[in-house]
Amino acid sequence: MQTLQVALAERSYPIHIGSGLLDRPDLLAPHFAQKKALVVSNETVAPLYLARLQASLAAAGVESFAAILPDGERYKTWETLNLIFDALLGAHCERGTTLVALGGGVVGDMGGFAAACYQRGMPFIQVPTTLLSQVDSSVGGKTAINHPLGKNMIGAFYQPRLVLADIDTLATLPDRELRAGLAEVIKYGLIRDAAFLAWLEQNIEGLLARDPDLLAEAVQRSCANKAEVVAADERETGERALLNLGHTFGHAIEAGLGYGEWLHGEAVAAGTMMAAELSRLLGWLTDADVERTESLFRRAGLPVRGPQLGEARYIELMRHDKKVAEGRLRLVLLRRLGEAVLTADADEAAIAEAIRRCC
Repeated sequence: MQTLQVALAERSYPIHIGSGLLDRPDLLAPHFAQKKALVVSNETVAPLYLARLQASLAAAGVESFAAILPDGERYKTWETLNLIFDALLGAHCERGTTLVALGGGVVGDMGGFAAACYQRGMPFIQVPTTLLSQVDSSVGGKTAINHPLGKNMIGAFYQPRLVLADIDTLATLPDRELRAGLAEVIKYGLIRDAAFLAWLEQNIEGLLARDPDLLAEAVQRSCANKAEVVAADERETGERALLNLGHTFGHAIEAGLGYGEWLHGEAVAAGTMMAAELSRLLGWLTDADVERTESLFRRAGLPVRGPQLGEARYIELMRHDKKVAEGRLRLVLLRRLGEAVLTADADEAAIAEAIRRCC
């Protein structure tokens, strides 16, 4: 097991990464002041891992109940969020009860948002079971639900008390979900860690083959990068926005097609290629840089072209992005591979041209 720390003063918390962690009540026990928990999961993950987690909670002396949500991005809504509140109220949960999110990014986002809201804040633990959630969404305290006009537009910053990333849960992850998670892994190399990018180029096939040691290293290096950024800029006033490389374009794909049609990581991959193409149009990336980026996404089995929504529709949807400031569209682009920047330098004509070339 490897342990990282997200350094946020009195709200600091550990990220445990390793195999067999679901069966480690000793890792859970220190984080329950009140020995009662609601486990939020979904219809796919609960049959696989809920019993093991609840057995560990029981061994730690924690009584637990479960709320099982429908599975899928299209259920990341107010209506589904209310199912969590129904369970919390039905079990007479108090402010000191802990909410444990067992699942991927949708479960973690919704569980965290519910924890932030219920009685104005209750303890919260992340137990991510997908690659995407282990390397990205479970760390840093971003919680949200979707709106038909924009992804993750309604939410709160709310940090967990613990992140427990059991690499063994990736064994049951569908291949498509594994590939989607690799998009967020590749992102860290592109925005701030050129050495990690080179490591990924050397090991992408091993990651796709689910080599447990390689997966553990990819999760650890990704989380280390994110923990550093979150510690420096928890509320996304500056550097943290760089973690959104490809996301402004990608969120437009998700909203434009209908949530769930493309997986988040698939949309981010295509969106990152749009960002790379725009960076080339601005003179920052070379042809070789863009080709290198595209090659890695292709080798990971990820899309490098977006759907034909029309450039005007893309830009309309992108205007709902949280990085828009004073009506100006700000994008995360690449000065070079391994260095990202948040900029409003690109005009709409250049943005439209990059979209056109990448659809």
